[in-house]
Amino acid sequence: MATVSRLMTGEEYLALPEDDGVHRELIRGELREYPMTTRGAPHCRTTSRFSHHLLAWLDAQPDPHGDVMDGEVRVRITRDPDTIVGIDAIYIDPELAARTEPDEGTVDGVPTLVVEVLSPSDTQEDIAEKVREYLAAGVPLILLADPVFRTIMLHRPGQAPVLFNDRQELTLEPLLPGFRVAVAKFFR
Repeated sequence: MATVSRLMTGEEYLALPEDDGVHRELIRGELREYPMTTRGAPHCRTTSRFSHHLLAWLDAQPDPHGDVMDGEVRVRITRDPDTIVGIDAIYIDPELAARTEPDEGTVDGVPTLVVEVLSPSDTQEDIAEKVREYLAAGVPLILLADPVFRTIMLHRPGQAPVLFNDRQELTLEPLLPGFRVAVAKFFR
């Protein structure tokens, strides 16, 4: 006889105690635990540069203009069953930003843009699963930045992925109007 385990709710997940040695995510109600890894300089530098360019773009936008966050931002991207993940950097639209309290620990909704910076510990399987989850949740722009090969892979729902190298310019029109940055600037 097969045993059916009960799915965890987002509230149960968020009530778990912090554990410095474990990274947790909730994927469709299923708790996933991974050994905590330290982010290396290339990962951190790339994440910082994405945040820098996104904030510069955001500052030039008319009000209301959403928000940019980084540093393993905890985001609930689906409910029933809940999926709560840590994301390297996000842009959320003005509507979601207005619903997100400044001191709230979790963004509760689908970001317009997700940036994941690849690390040596990432597997192809893990990255593919993340992209599938983001697409299924309705994230319209997903960027996978690879500091080793200095490339950015853009995923959009219903479209083939597009690869940008460090001799090209990344544009995120029309969802981020006017966002145009030379790919090389993310990897200096």
